Amino acid sequence: MNRIRRCCRGCRIAVGLASVGAVLAGFPMQALCADLTVQVHDAKGAPVEDAVVFAEPLAGATSQKTAHTAEIAQLKRTFIPLVTVVRVGTEISFPNNDPFKHHVYSFSPAKTFDLPLYSGKSAPPQLFDKVGTVVLGCNIHDKMIAYVQVVDTPYFGKTDAQGTVRLEGLPNGKYELKTWYYGLPSRKQTLSQPLVMQDAESTASFSLDVVRTLPPPLPGH
Repeated sequence: MNRIRRCCRGCRIAVGLASVGAVLAGFPMQALCADLTVQVHDAKGAPVEDAVVFAEPLAGATSQKTAHTAEIAQLKRTFIPLVTVVRVGTEISFPNNDPFKHHVYSFSPAKTFDLPLYSGKSAPPQLFDKVGTVVLGCNIHDKMIAYVQVVDTPYFGKTDAQGTVRLEGLPNGKYELKTWYYGLPSRKQTLSQPLVMQDAESTASFSLDVVRTLPPPLPGH
């Protein structure tokens, strides 16, 4: 049976053609939507993992903002995950799973904070309320580093080992599709392209000006 998908508050509702009349009679028309698959690769065509991809609508509000939470753990002197993407207004906690203490901090304009030496889950969660890139470090272990990309849209994701990410339920309309990658020079870490969604499965791709996925630079470098 043919089906029609509609978006309602970020959720997709499948409606059989036979019941379209009943649906239209009882409910307001909702914006048609579809999914977008994005491929990110380097200059040689190799997939790029941990690239953030997000779609910013060019007209109107994206959707009602609700409180969200996320977690960046510390284990074996490593932040897990290396890259996190959240919507503005998200609280992130930093549990320490190592048998020794860490001191988490950020000097980034989008979020400056300092969590002095602590163990376990004693450090308070931090509210990420500004759009931008936040670089995390540990004042005790200089090689520890992680990145938080804060976006103002509900349509975002992070590429997997195959360099692919799927953004679900984008309503019809025009967007600015962006990707951010920590391995690019700081002033060129974000690339963008126009995107038009028209109630059909869509694809897009980005080619990054790197010849390989780079190890994360140390804070201040």
